Amino acid sequence: MDNHLKDHLEYLLCVNIESIRSISGGDISRAYLLETESERFFCKVNHADHADALFLAEKKALEAIARTKTIAVPKVVLCEGLDKGGFLVLEYIEPKRASPKEMEQFGHQLAQFHQKSAANTFGWEADNYIGSLPQSNKENADWAKFYVVERLLPQLKLASRERRLQNDEIPSEQRLLEICHTLFPDVKPSLLHGDLWSGNYVVSQEGLPYLIDPATYYGHHEVDIAMTRLFGGFGVPFYDAYAEHFPKTDGEKERNDIYQLYYLLVHLNLFGKSYYQNVRYMLNRYF
Repeated sequence: MDNHLKDHLEYLLCVNIESIRSISGGDISRAYLLETESERFFCKVNHADHADALFLAEKKALEAIARTKTIAVPKVVLCEGLDKGGFLVLEYIEPKRASPKEMEQFGHQLAQFHQKSAANTFGWEADNYIGSLPQSNKENADWAKFYVVERLLPQLKLASRERRLQNDEIPSEQRLLEICHTLFPDVKPSLLHGDLWSGNYVVSQEGLPYLIDPATYYGHHEVDIAMTRLFGGFGVPFYDAYAEHFPKTDGEKERNDIYQLYYLLVHLNLFGKSYYQNVRYMLNRYF
């Protein structure tokens, strides 16, 4: 972090920042722990042209989750653009390794969060981001159509443009809709985290689960659960607690795969060919 930004943050926070330390905070932005005499803050900085919009979307999502009063999120302290890029300052949550009991609590709280619903439509009040990629959220009353048009197709088209997939590997919109309408149930929109892998939650030193880095919208609650399973899973206590509120239903395994396809496509587009075989397998299996 340069001295100019440090001075600007001190001015905005009305504090003297005694130390700045780089910490892990994702693959998209630089992350820092800011320490003052009495407080600690988490600060993300990104110098991409769209960073101010990215951080504003994250701020709005965190505030929307906080308003549900179901599960904790870090408090938003500052969100501002720079000459190039932007920054986001949050309450710092000191993490610890979660116990089985704390993961059980996380499962219950996530289910309560998912019970917060929109009236009849899937989507969100504005577009946002998944990682650094744009995520369209045009509202739609048909879940399968929303998922195909707003989730799968944009990533498939991006993969085609970037030559990560060949055109003959990409199913038609009609084929995508046909399969998703067959496999997706008639569901009520749930408020989602939207990108819930193991790097996007922390458990505080006090044992309280926190959601971080959301890509929030209203969708099928199984989407978040599918993402939790993509890179290793959250453990039996979490899933057992969650299932007390949302028992498994027929076709859940197939939907899990199709919901994971979106995230695999995102990773293919963000990080490259190491995700190609998984994407190709899912496309061949279902479409």
